[in-house]
Amino acid sequence: MKKKKKLLQNSFFKYQIAAILATIVDFIVLVLLTEVLEIWYVYSTTLGALTGAIINFNLCRFWAFSNSKNKFNHQVFRYFLVSSGSLVLNTLFVYVLTDFAHINYSISKVITVLSIAIFYNYTLQKHFVFKK
Repeated sequence: MKKKKKLLQNSFFKYQIAAILATIVDFIVLVLLTEVLEIWYVYSTTLGALTGAIINFNLCRFWAFSNSKNKFNHQVFRYFLVSSGSLVLNTLFVYVLTDFAHINYSISKVITVLSIAIFYNYTLQKHFVFKK
C-alpha cells in the first residue's frame, strides 16, 4: 500500500498520467479534424497539440506539480514558451516523418508525441515551468 501511495505522489508518474490524458485529446482532435472535417493533417496536428497543451497545463498546475512555488502568471508565460517549442517540434516531426519518411500521419504522431514527452516536455515543465 505504501508503494502505491508513494507512486501517486511522484511528479513523474503524475505528469505521465496528465500527458497521456492530454495526448488522447490531442490525438482525437487530430483524427476528427483530418478524417471527418478533411483538414490538412499539419493544421490538425497544430490544433490537436494546442488543445492538448491547455489540458496538460491545467492538470500539471493543479495536480502533477501542485506544490510549485511559481506564481500563476510566471507558470502561464513559461508554459507558453515550452508549449510553443513543443508545438513546433510536434508539427515539424509529424510533417517530416509523414512526408519524407512516408509513415502514416497517425503513426508519425505517436512516435513524435512519445519522443517529445519524454525528452522535452517533462524535463522543462518540472525544472522550468512548475519548479519548486
